[in-house]
Amino acid sequence: MLPAALAVLNPLLGPLGTNILGLTTGHYEAVWIDRGFTRDFANSMIVTTGVVMVSLTVGTLAGYGLARSDSAIAFWLLVVALVFRALPHSVLVSGYLPYFITSAEWLAPIFGDAAPTFYGKPWAIIAVLVAINQPFTIWMLRSFFLNIPAELDEAARVDGCSHFGAFRRVILPVMWPGVITTGLFSFLLAYIDFLVASLLQDAQNMTMVPAIANMFNRETTASDEVQAIAAAVSITAPLFVLVFHRQIVSGLTAGAVKG
Repeated sequence: MLPAALAVLNPLLGPLGTNILGLTTGHYEAVWIDRGFTRDFANSMIVTTGVVMVSLTVGTLAGYGLARSDSAIAFWLLVVALVFRALPHSVLVSGYLPYFITSAEWLAPIFGDAAPTFYGKPWAIIAVLVAINQPFTIWMLRSFFLNIPAELDEAARVDGCSHFGAFRRVILPVMWPGVITTGLFSFLLAYIDFLVASLLQDAQNMTMVPAIANMFNRETTASDEVQAIAAAVSITAPLFVLVFHRQIVSGLTAGAVKG
């Protein structure tokens, strides 16, 4: 009875019917092994790791400095950062693109014939995504620092810490939920980015999202479509793992009650 029912449903389900009901892993193997999706995954990890590390390092130091500063210059720096964040991503890419393409020419006096070309490399995406993400990171981390009493800095200074020592030993441990929350937002920006990656990467150095988009074209077959779906599921599944769920909630609510 069941095989007959599946035979009736299969035309309606199309190429997905047999594979989903049969729980086959053939399409995942075709994507990750035959199509070389592991290379795209590695490029995505390089980009996301670079964006998170640079954004958090600069954003944490800048957010702390702006939160503790009473100068009018700090306010205008935040306004400029907000305006910069509001620019369309395509504007930033077009501003960086000529320098990436001609990087070998203006680096030739330093490196000679070994001068690198930034276009098509993960470092190009990291630079642009950091520029896009940094204003948001600074604003978010600054809001967390504002909810930490300045008396903690003063107490650490009285105990003999330098300014940076007070920041590293006292303030940063208190700020940990906020740092993790901001880092996860930075991770998501880099992980799911399509526009910047598709404009700055070549076919040999694609990240996962543009690589999936390239699987769809006018000559796409039913099997190619299912493989693209398998790749999309592969990169979406980790986003539903709530490993950091408690840290996200504690980070987002850290400034709700000021004590």
